[in-house]
Amino acid sequence: MQPDALIDPFGRGITSLRISITGQCNLNCFYCHNEGQSGHESQMSAGHIANIISTAAKLGVNKVKFSGGEPLMRHDFEDILAAIPEFRNVSATTNGVLLPKRAATLKSAGLDRVNVSLDTLKPQTYASICRCSENVHSMVLDGVRSAVDAGLTPVKLNMVMLKGINEDELDDMISFTRGFDGDVILQLIEPMDFGNYGGSVDMDIIEKDLASRASDVVERKMHRRKKYMVDGAEVEVVRPIDNSRFCANCSRLRVTADGKLKPCLLVDDNLVDVGRADIQELESLFYKAVSLREPFYKG
Repeated sequence: MQPDALIDPFGRGITSLRISITGQCNLNCFYCHNEGQSGHESQMSAGHIANIISTAAKLGVNKVKFSGGEPLMRHDFEDILAAIPEFRNVSATTNGVLLPKRAATLKSAGLDRVNVSLDTLKPQTYASICRCSENVHSMVLDGVRSAVDAGLTPVKLNMVMLKGINEDELDDMISFTRGFDGDVILQLIEPMDFGNYGGSVDMDIIEKDLASRASDVVERKMHRRKKYMVDGAEVEVVRPIDNSRFCANCSRLRVTADGKLKPCLLVDDNLVDVGRADIQELESLFYKAVSLREPFYKG
Protein backbone atom coordinates (compact mmCIF):
# COMPACT_ATOMS: atom_id res chain seq x y z
CA MET A 1 0.00 0.00 0.00
CA GLN A 2 1.37 3.42 -1.01
CA PRO A 3 2.12 5.69 2.02
CA ASP A 4 0.22 8.96 2.30
CA ALA A 5 1.99 12.02 0.91
CA LEU A 6 3.59 14.50 3.28
CA ILE A 7 1.15 17.42 3.58
CA ASP A 8 1.33 19.89 6.45
CA PRO A 9 -1.64 21.48 8.29
CA PHE A 10 -1.54 24.43 5.86
CA GLY A 11 -1.94 22.21 2.80
CA ARG A 12 1.69 22.48 1.71
CA GLY A 13 3.01 19.28 0.21
CA ILE A 14 6.61 18.28 0.90
CA THR A 15 8.51 17.38 -2.26
CA SER A 16 12.01 18.62 -1.40
CA LEU A 17 14.53 17.58 1.24
CA ARG A 18 17.57 19.65 2.18
CA ILE A 19 19.98 17.63 4.26
CA SER A 20 23.12 18.83 6.00
CA ILE A 21 25.63 15.99 6.01
CA THR A 22 28.27 17.76 8.12
CA GLY A 23 28.58 20.82 10.31
CA GLN A 24 32.23 21.19 9.36
CA CYS A 25 33.44 23.78 6.89
CA ASN A 26 36.82 24.78 5.50
CA LEU A 27 35.81 28.46 5.35
CA ASN A 28 34.45 30.87 7.95
CA CYS A 29 32.21 33.33 6.07
CA PHE A 30 31.15 36.14 8.37
CA TYR A 31 27.48 36.08 7.31
CA CYS A 32 27.02 32.30 7.51
CA HIS A 33 23.91 31.16 9.38
CA ASN A 34 25.05 27.50 9.39
CA GLU A 35 21.74 26.31 7.91
CA GLY A 36 19.97 27.43 11.06
CA GLN A 37 21.93 24.96 13.14
CA SER A 38 23.41 25.80 16.51
CA GLY A 39 26.96 24.65 15.82
CA HIS A 40 29.21 21.91 14.48
CA GLU A 41 27.10 18.96 15.52
CA SER A 42 28.22 15.36 15.31
CA GLN A 43 27.43 13.98 11.89
CA MET A 44 25.42 10.93 10.88
CA SER A 45 26.82 7.85 9.19
CA ALA A 46 26.53 7.48 5.43
CA GLY A 47 24.16 4.55 5.90
CA HIS A 48 21.81 6.46 8.17
CA ILE A 49 21.75 9.42 5.79
CA ALA A 50 20.80 7.05 2.97
CA ASN A 51 17.99 5.57 5.11
CA ILE A 52 16.56 9.04 5.84
CA ILE A 53 16.64 10.03 2.19
CA SER A 54 15.16 6.71 1.05
CA THR A 55 12.28 7.15 3.50
CA ALA A 56 11.65 10.65 2.16
CA ALA A 57 11.53 9.24 -1.37
CA LYS A 58 8.87 6.71 -0.32
CA LEU A 59 6.78 9.59 1.02
CA GLY A 60 6.80 11.60 -2.19
CA VAL A 61 9.97 13.68 -2.00
CA ASN A 62 11.46 13.99 -5.48
CA LYS A 63 14.27 16.49 -4.94
CA VAL A 64 17.18 16.35 -2.51
CA LYS A 65 19.81 18.99 -1.88
CA PHE A 66 22.94 18.30 0.16
CA SER A 67 24.49 21.03 2.26
CA GLY A 68 26.74 21.47 5.26
CA GLY A 69 28.78 23.10 6.60
CA GLU A 70 30.62 22.13 3.48
CA PRO A 71 29.33 18.78 2.13
CA LEU A 72 32.57 18.02 0.30
CA MET A 73 34.29 17.78 3.68
CA ARG A 74 32.70 14.32 3.75
CA HIS A 75 35.09 11.92 2.02
CA ASP A 76 32.20 9.46 1.69
CA PHE A 77 29.89 11.88 -0.14
CA GLU A 78 30.12 9.76 -3.29
CA ASP A 79 29.13 6.67 -1.26
CA ILE A 80 26.06 8.50 0.05
CA LEU A 81 25.04 9.52 -3.46
CA ALA A 82 25.44 5.98 -4.77
CA ALA A 83 23.26 4.57 -1.97
CA ILE A 84 20.15 6.73 -2.45
CA PRO A 85 17.21 6.18 -4.82
CA GLU A 86 16.76 8.05 -8.09
CA PHE A 87 15.30 11.53 -7.73
CA ARG A 88 14.10 14.12 -10.20
CA ASN A 89 16.91 16.36 -9.01
CA VAL A 90 19.94 15.73 -6.77
CA SER A 91 22.02 18.81 -6.03
CA ALA A 92 24.49 20.20 -3.53
CA THR A 93 25.43 23.62 -2.23
CA THR A 94 29.18 23.99 -1.89
CA ASN A 95 31.80 26.69 -1.49
CA GLY A 96 33.62 25.10 -4.43
CA VAL A 97 37.04 24.86 -2.82
CA LEU A 98 37.23 21.06 -3.14
CA LEU A 99 35.30 20.78 -6.42
CA PRO A 100 38.28 20.68 -8.81
CA LYS A 101 39.26 17.19 -7.61
CA ARG A 102 35.74 15.89 -6.91
CA ALA A 103 33.40 17.19 -9.61
CA ALA A 104 33.79 14.21 -11.95
CA THR A 105 33.43 11.55 -9.23
CA LEU A 106 30.40 13.30 -7.73
CA LYS A 107 28.74 13.38 -11.13
CA SER A 108 29.46 9.68 -11.67
CA ALA A 109 28.01 8.86 -8.24
CA GLY A 110 24.69 10.52 -9.06
CA LEU A 111 24.93 14.25 -8.36
CA ASP A 112 23.03 16.26 -10.98
CA ARG A 113 24.19 19.82 -10.34
CA VAL A 114 25.74 22.22 -7.82
CA ASN A 115 25.23 25.66 -6.34
CA VAL A 116 28.58 27.34 -5.71
CA SER A 117 28.89 30.22 -3.25
CA LEU A 118 30.77 33.04 -4.96
CA ASP A 119 30.13 36.53 -3.63
CA THR A 120 32.94 38.34 -5.45
CA LEU A 121 35.44 38.09 -8.28
CA LYS A 122 38.07 39.94 -6.24
CA PRO A 123 40.49 37.68 -4.32
CA GLN A 124 41.06 40.23 -1.55
CA THR A 125 37.34 40.79 -1.00
CA TYR A 126 36.78 37.04 -1.03
CA ALA A 127 39.42 36.56 1.64
CA SER A 128 37.76 39.22 3.77
CA ILE A 129 34.28 37.68 3.45
CA CYS A 130 35.37 34.08 3.96
CA ARG A 131 38.19 34.82 6.39
CA CYS A 132 40.72 32.78 4.44
CA SER A 133 43.82 33.32 2.32
CA GLU A 134 43.46 35.04 -1.06
CA ASN A 135 44.63 31.99 -3.03
CA VAL A 136 41.45 30.13 -2.06
CA HIS A 137 39.52 32.32 -4.50
CA SER A 138 41.27 30.82 -7.53
CA MET A 139 40.45 27.33 -6.23
CA VAL A 140 36.75 28.24 -6.21
CA LEU A 141 36.91 29.58 -9.78
CA ASP A 142 38.60 26.31 -10.81
CA GLY A 143 35.79 24.50 -9.02
CA VAL A 144 33.15 26.31 -11.09
CA ARG A 145 34.95 25.38 -14.29
CA SER A 146 35.40 21.77 -13.16
CA ALA A 147 31.69 21.51 -12.34
CA VAL A 148 30.78 22.75 -15.82
CA ASP A 149 33.24 20.35 -17.44
CA ALA A 150 31.82 17.43 -15.42
CA GLY A 151 28.23 18.27 -16.42
CA LEU A 152 27.03 19.38 -12.99
CA THR A 153 24.90 21.95 -14.76
CA PRO A 154 23.36 24.37 -14.62
CA VAL A 155 25.83 25.55 -12.01
CA LYS A 156 24.15 28.23 -9.90
CA LEU A 157 26.44 30.89 -8.48
CA ASN A 158 25.11 32.08 -5.12
CA MET A 159 26.08 35.73 -4.72
CA VAL A 160 24.96 37.08 -1.36
CA MET A 161 24.44 40.81 -1.80
CA LEU A 162 26.35 42.62 0.96
CA LYS A 163 26.10 46.34 1.59
CA GLY A 164 29.34 48.21 1.05
CA ILE A 165 31.18 45.04 -0.01
CA ASN A 166 30.12 43.63 -3.36
CA GLU A 167 27.18 45.55 -4.81
CA ASP A 168 29.51 47.28 -7.28
CA GLU A 169 30.44 43.91 -8.80
CA LEU A 170 27.09 42.95 -10.25
CA ASP A 171 27.98 43.76 -13.86
CA ASP A 172 31.29 41.91 -13.58
CA MET A 173 29.53 38.85 -12.17
CA ILE A 174 26.96 38.94 -14.97
CA SER A 175 29.80 39.05 -17.52
CA PHE A 176 31.52 36.13 -15.80
CA THR A 177 28.28 34.13 -15.89
CA ARG A 178 27.70 34.92 -19.57
CA GLY A 179 31.06 33.38 -20.43
CA PHE A 180 29.75 29.86 -19.74
CA ASP A 181 27.16 29.91 -22.55
CA GLY A 182 24.14 29.05 -20.41
CA ASP A 183 25.79 26.43 -18.20
CA VAL A 184 26.00 28.90 -15.29
CA ILE A 185 23.16 30.89 -13.69
CA LEU A 186 23.70 33.81 -11.32
CA GLN A 187 21.58 33.86 -8.16
CA LEU A 188 21.50 37.13 -6.24
CA ILE A 189 20.59 36.33 -2.66
CA GLU A 190 19.16 38.59 0.00
CA PRO A 191 20.95 37.44 3.17
CA MET A 192 18.90 36.14 6.06
CA ASP A 193 19.43 38.30 9.13
CA PHE A 194 20.79 36.18 11.96
CA GLY A 195 22.49 39.26 13.44
CA ASN A 196 26.00 38.49 12.20
CA TYR A 197 26.46 40.66 9.12
CA GLY A 198 26.37 44.32 8.23
CA GLY A 199 23.27 44.29 6.06
CA SER A 200 22.09 43.71 2.53
CA VAL A 201 21.81 46.10 -0.36
CA ASP A 202 18.41 47.40 -1.45
CA MET A 203 17.10 44.48 -3.51
CA ASP A 204 14.28 46.61 -4.95
CA ILE A 205 16.85 48.87 -6.58
CA ILE A 206 18.73 45.86 -7.96
CA GLU A 207 15.56 44.33 -9.40
CA LYS A 208 14.53 47.61 -11.05
CA ASP A 209 17.96 47.86 -12.65
CA LEU A 210 17.83 44.28 -13.91
CA ALA A 211 14.28 44.76 -15.26
CA SER A 212 15.36 47.86 -17.19
CA ARG A 213 18.11 45.90 -18.93
CA ALA A 214 16.47 42.50 -19.35
CA SER A 215 15.33 41.15 -22.71
CA ASP A 216 12.97 38.82 -20.87
CA VAL A 217 11.65 38.48 -17.31
CA VAL A 218 10.10 35.25 -16.00
CA GLU A 219 8.51 34.90 -12.59
CA ARG A 220 8.78 31.44 -11.11
CA LYS A 221 5.50 30.01 -9.89
CA MET A 222 6.87 29.45 -6.41
CA HIS A 223 8.60 31.83 -4.03
CA ARG A 224 8.05 35.06 -6.05
CA ARG A 225 11.44 34.65 -7.69
CA LYS A 226 12.10 36.46 -10.94
CA LYS A 227 14.58 35.47 -13.62
CA TYR A 228 16.09 38.23 -15.74
CA MET A 229 17.80 37.57 -19.07
CA VAL A 230 20.51 40.24 -19.30
CA ASP A 231 22.66 40.23 -22.44
CA GLY A 232 22.58 36.43 -22.63
CA ALA A 233 23.10 35.80 -18.91
CA GLU A 234 20.39 34.40 -16.64
CA VAL A 235 20.08 36.20 -13.31
CA GLU A 236 17.68 35.00 -10.62
CA VAL A 237 16.82 37.00 -7.50
CA VAL A 238 16.18 35.10 -4.25
CA ARG A 239 14.34 37.09 -1.59
CA PRO A 240 13.25 34.97 1.39
CA ILE A 241 13.16 37.86 3.87
CA ASP A 242 9.68 38.68 5.18
CA ASN A 243 8.21 36.96 2.16
CA SER A 244 4.80 35.47 2.93
CA ARG A 245 4.55 34.06 -0.58
CA PHE A 246 7.89 32.30 -0.13
CA CYS A 247 6.58 30.67 3.05
CA ALA A 248 3.13 29.91 1.60
CA ASN A 249 4.75 27.86 -1.16
CA CYS A 250 7.51 26.22 0.88
CA SER A 251 7.76 22.55 -0.06
CA ARG A 252 11.02 21.82 1.76
CA LEU A 253 11.86 19.87 4.89
CA ARG A 254 15.35 20.17 6.34
CA VAL A 255 17.60 17.72 8.16
CA THR A 256 20.39 18.97 10.41
CA ALA A 257 23.84 17.40 10.48
CA ASP A 258 23.13 15.60 13.75
CA GLY A 259 19.86 14.13 12.52
CA LYS A 260 17.03 16.50 13.43
CA LEU A 261 14.12 17.04 11.08
CA LYS A 262 13.72 20.82 10.94
CA PRO A 263 10.27 21.92 9.76
CA CYS A 264 11.34 25.57 9.28
CA LEU A 265 14.76 27.17 8.84
CA LEU A 266 13.89 30.01 11.21
CA VAL A 267 12.42 27.94 14.06
CA ASP A 268 14.36 25.78 16.53
CA ASP A 269 11.75 24.65 19.05
CA ASN A 270 10.00 22.03 16.90
CA LEU A 271 12.83 19.73 15.84
CA VAL A 272 12.19 15.99 15.51
CA ASP A 273 15.13 13.71 16.27
CA VAL A 274 15.77 11.03 13.64
CA GLY A 275 19.49 10.68 14.32
CA ARG A 276 19.10 7.48 16.31
CA ALA A 277 15.86 6.20 14.80
CA ASP A 278 15.85 2.84 13.09
CA ILE A 279 14.50 2.61 9.57
CA GLN A 280 11.10 1.34 10.78
CA GLU A 281 10.59 4.49 12.85
CA LEU A 282 11.59 7.04 10.24
CA GLU A 283 8.30 7.19 8.38
CA SER A 284 6.22 8.12 11.44
CA LEU A 285 8.82 10.70 12.47
CA PHE A 286 8.57 12.36 9.06
CA TYR A 287 4.79 12.64 9.51
CA LYS A 288 5.35 14.11 12.97
CA ALA A 289 7.75 16.77 11.68
CA VAL A 290 5.41 17.73 8.86
CA SER A 291 2.51 18.07 11.29
CA LEU A 292 4.52 20.77 13.12
CA ARG A 293 5.08 22.94 10.06
CA GLU A 294 3.57 26.39 9.72
CA PRO A 295 4.55 29.43 7.65
CA PHE A 296 7.00 31.69 9.50
CA TYR A 297 5.73 34.72 7.58
CA LYS A 298 1.97 34.65 7.19
CA GLY A 299 0.26 36.69 4.49
